[in-house]
Amino acid sequence: MAGPRLEPELARELFVEGAAVVVLGVPEGTEFGMDYSSWAVGPRFRGVKMIPPGVHFLHCSAARAGGGRETGPRTGFFLSLQRREVRLLRWDAAREALVPAAAGAGEAEALRQNLRELDRFLGPYPYETLKKWVSLTSFIGEAAVKKLQPESGQICAFAEVLPVAAGRHTRDRARQRLPPVDAECRSYAEGMARLPRMEPRAGTEIRFTELPEQMYPEGATPEEITRHSMDLSYALERVIERRYAGRPLDLLAELQFAFICFLVGNVYEAFEHWKRLLNILCRSEEAMGRHQELYSSLISVLYHQLNEIPADFFVDIVSQDNFLTSTLQVFFSCTCSDAVARALRTKAEKFKAHLTKKFQWDFEAEPEDCAPLVVELPQGEQLA
Repeated sequence: MAGPRLEPELARELFVEGAAVVVLGVPEGTEFGMDYSSWAVGPRFRGVKMIPPGVHFLHCSAARAGGGRETGPRTGFFLSLQRREVRLLRWDAAREALVPAAAGAGEAEALRQNLRELDRFLGPYPYETLKKWVSLTSFIGEAAVKKLQPESGQICAFAEVLPVAAGRHTRDRARQRLPPVDAECRSYAEGMARLPRMEPRAGTEIRFTELPEQMYPEGATPEEITRHSMDLSYALERVIERRYAGRPLDLLAELQFAFICFLVGNVYEAFEHWKRLLNILCRSEEAMGRHQELYSSLISVLYHQLNEIPADFFVDIVSQDNFLTSTLQVFFSCTCSDAVARALRTKAEKFKAHLTKKFQWDFEAEPEDCAPLVVELPQGEQLA
C-alpha cells in the first residue's frame, strides 16, 4: 500500500485526526480496496489509517484456492466515517466478505489508544486518489448511504438469487408448464426459457428508486402520450415526488451511488439503473426550466464520471450506437430552450465542446428518437 510520501508533519496530523478502519482475519492474497484503490493483502495487513472523514467505499475479493492472482466476485459497502473514528471489521469466511465486528463498550476507544502499536500493520489512505474520489461522490452523504445500501449491508457484484417458484420436481415444472429437466433441448433460446424465473434474495438488492415504466399519466389522450413520450418531465417529477420531494439535488446522490457501485463494485445492474435515470434526466426539457440548479449540478457530475471511462465504453456492440451520445444529444438540444437560464445554457455549451474535443462525439446530427412519435388508436376510434 505504498504511495507518495507525505511531509512528516502532515502525516502526523493525519494520523491523529484521520479515521481508521481495523480489519481482522483477512486471508492473505485477498484483494482489499478502499474507494478508488485496491491492494493484495499481505501477512501483516490489519487495515487502513489516516482516512479523511466522509463517505468511503470499502471492497474486497476473496483469494481463490491454489494461489495465483485469481480472486472471487467483489463485495463491498459504503461507510461514513467521522474525524478520529475507529471502525472495527472482521472477515466472514462463509460469506467471503468483511462485516462489522461486534465491539464491546469502550473497545473502539481502546483501539484508538492502541493505534500507535497497530501503526506498522496499517496502510495509509491513498491521498493521491482523494480528489478523484471526492469528485465522484460529491452528493453522497450518510443519509444517501442509509437510503440506498442493501438491508443486508453488502453490495455484491453478483446478486444472490432464488427461484420464484419451486422447480426441482416434475410436478413443480408441470405446474409452471415447463418441460421435464431431461427433455431434449433443441436451441439456446429454448434452454433459457426452461430455466426457472429468479429474483434477488430479499434484503440483498440495492434500494434504488423504482423508475416509472409508463411515462404518461393514466387516462392520457394520444396527444398527451406523444408529448410525455418525447419530453419525460412528467416521469422525472414522479421520481422526485416519490423519494426526493423538496430535495431534487438528492437525486444526483443516487446517480453517483449507482455509478460507483458499477465502476468500483462491478455491479452491472447499477450501470443499467444509472443509464435509465440519466435517460429520464436528459430528456425532460420542461423540467430543466424548473430545476436549474439540479441540471447545472448534473453537468458537473457527468463531467467527472465521464473522465473515468473509455470513450467507446457506452457503444452497443450489436448496433454500434453510443447510448451516451444519443442521450446527451437530446440533453443539449433541450438546454437551448428559452425557458433555460443563460448560465445553464452556457455551461451546457462548454460541456458539449469539452466532450466533442475529448471523445470526438458528434452531437450535431438529429437523434433518431426525436422523430415524430406515431400513436396508434384502437380500431374504430377517431381523434376529436
